[in-house]
Amino acid sequence: MNQQELIPHLFRTEFRKITAVLSKLMGIEHIETAEDIASDTFLSAVESWPYKGIPPNPTAWLYAVAKNKARNYIARNHIFDSKVVSEITQATAENEALAIDLSDKNIHDSQLQMLFAICHPSITIESQIGLALRILCGFGIDEIANAFLSNKETINKRLFRAKEKLRTENVPIEFPAEKEIQQRLEAVLRTLYLLFNEGYYSESQDTVLRNDLCLEAMRLTYLLIENESTNLSEVNALLSLMCFHASRFEARKNANGEIVLYQDQDENLWNKELIEKGVYYLHQASKGNHLSKYHLEASIAYWHTIKADSQEKWESILQLYNKLLVVEYSPIVALNRTFALSKVYSKAKAIIEAEKLKLTNNSYYFTLLGELYKESNPDKAKENFQEAYRLAKTQADKQVVLKQIDEL
Repeated sequence: MNQQELIPHLFRTEFRKITAVLSKLMGIEHIETAEDIASDTFLSAVESWPYKGIPPNPTAWLYAVAKNKARNYIARNHIFDSKVVSEITQATAENEALAIDLSDKNIHDSQLQMLFAICHPSITIESQIGLALRILCGFGIDEIANAFLSNKETINKRLFRAKEKLRTENVPIEFPAEKEIQQRLEAVLRTLYLLFNEGYYSESQDTVLRNDLCLEAMRLTYLLIENESTNLSEVNALLSLMCFHASRFEARKNANGEIVLYQDQDENLWNKELIEKGVYYLHQASKGNHLSKYHLEASIAYWHTIKADSQEKWESILQLYNKLLVVEYSPIVALNRTFALSKVYSKAKAIIEAEKLKLTNNSYYFTLLGELYKESNPDKAKENFQEAYRLAKTQADKQVVLKQIDEL
């Protein structure tokens, strides 16, 4: 890997680690300082490596520079809380440098603790996802703005307000107490779930970014599984769900970048290894008595890894949707259920159930109705597809609808 490729790669993988460790050391109120030190570390690499060459161990070089910059900053500034001041005093007394632990274990723990701090109920879910992308995934402001179809100014303001709120609330960067983990874990899993969805169903045209969002959500979920206190059934269920969906990434778009619907996907392009991992984590999730929405969604996703239509498949999916609506009702889940209903019973029955939902601002609602009316009433199908086209938010979605109209 040459220098032009190496530094951006290391920024994505190491910026988040340095930031998490320094934030944990300095406290939640100094997240921006931690980010600045991490950014300055990479700036040093950009300034040094073209002239002195890439060091034998680039990651170790970055960690050493980050440690020195952090120590110098702390020595020059006396604005830190008693925790940091105490460590500095102790280090001075022992005539040692301030310990900045960038070991694998501390990096792992710091990222996980930061995840719980970021997913604090005092800030909005959009801010939680934005901070997760920035601090724990190493995404730049431009990339975050792209993911949210927003602009840099809006994202900067959102992240600034979120950090200020965490400062005001004095949120500690630490694992919650054992009895609080279940309560806090709900917000963490929701953030990771939405982070994955932002990539999988993103309206951004940046395919690489979409993949990265999903992979980062999976990486953070795996961190939870690696930790004994958070290796719980619903965490395994969420990672199972992500694996099943991610397994179809390569098949979801054709060579022209157009969306390929599930029934038209080439099964040979599905990632069998990810499907096997999804099955493994779903099995792990089955241990215990707790049934979450992630269990049900993962089970539905599992049945979609079996391409062939069968009565057993669609009856199972329908029953899972019925349970999911009881656990957590959602109009979109109800809409998806009507497709399974059409497979088990009839399109006529599915149309009745779908039209009861009256999701008249949703393009997928009209796309589904168009699909259901295709055989019985082509004119009605065309009307629904035309309305779906009008409401579609992306060019990719519009192309899918146009293809449906052409087939009529």
